[in-house]
Amino acid sequence: MAHIVTLTLNPAVDLATEVPEVTPEHKLRCGPVRYDPGGGGINVARVVRELGGEAIALYTRGGPTGQLLEHLLEERGLTRRSIPIAAYTRESFTVAEAGRSREFRFILPGPTLTEREWTACLDAVAQVSVGASFIIASGSLMPGVPVDFYARVARLAKKLGARSVVDTAGEPLRAALEEGVHLAKPNRRELRDLTGATSEDLVTQAAAARELVGKGQVEVLVVSLGADGAMLTTRTAQLHARPPPVEPRSSVGAGDSFLAGMTLALSRGHPPEEALRWGIASGTAALLSAGTDLCHRADFDQLLPRVQPGPVSPSAGAPT
Repeated sequence: MAHIVTLTLNPAVDLATEVPEVTPEHKLRCGPVRYDPGGGGINVARVVRELGGEAIALYTRGGPTGQLLEHLLEERGLTRRSIPIAAYTRESFTVAEAGRSREFRFILPGPTLTEREWTACLDAVAQVSVGASFIIASGSLMPGVPVDFYARVARLAKKLGARSVVDTAGEPLRAALEEGVHLAKPNRRELRDLTGATSEDLVTQAAAARELVGKGQVEVLVVSLGADGAMLTTRTAQLHARPPPVEPRSSVGAGDSFLAGMTLALSRGHPPEEALRWGIASGTAALLSAGTDLCHRADFDQLLPRVQPGPVSPSAGAPT
């Protein structure tokens, strides 16, 4: 089975903890701290492996936090390759209030990359992606990286005979779509910004999604609808799937888990409709994990039979 390659330009050491209540001007005594290797592509690779797939994670690494990131990935046994950089790898942290549903997520900015460093990332993609089924470029771009970087990754994937997946936002996403990708996963707002859609109601967004696919910019477009699930659009189908109801513990990594499940299903030859089920099940499974933990296989297996996509209807997923 061909492997999946993920690229994380802006990884992080993710910390998660808990306090009784978040209040200003007081010392907040935290509970135990959980450390996880984080960043879009790293999260995707972790979930692909959890679900029984084969993934190689590429990521930048710098300074003491980069060494900690490497240690955390070693603990999890993830197949990987790091690209050394001069600046420090960033940290991010999540604080939950004990006994309450509120969660606070603090995302720190990433370091600046030099041209030599970001071109080294493209070289690494080329070296490890020979024979890969998918190349997933996920997460934000750091300062110093050109806005068309993910478009360059998509172009490279075509040369290597792999299918490209892009999960980002703003101008980097627009540039990647202009190059053409296999799969993209914008949210409602991002789709509106890309297409100029006048609203975020599902009917309008369904038309906007068909327009993007019809232009040949993306073959499989999945619009994230948050608690309302996701909408899938291809040239031959447009479906909506809602997540099974669960009691969420944390939303961290749910989108990355969704992307991992969907891409793994596609890599195994499942049609996009079945891949949507895998995405919803894995993304929902991530909600059941605490802090910066991600999707677990046992939760995925229990949730998958409960996901039943259907045709897009005017009332489905309408914003409130």
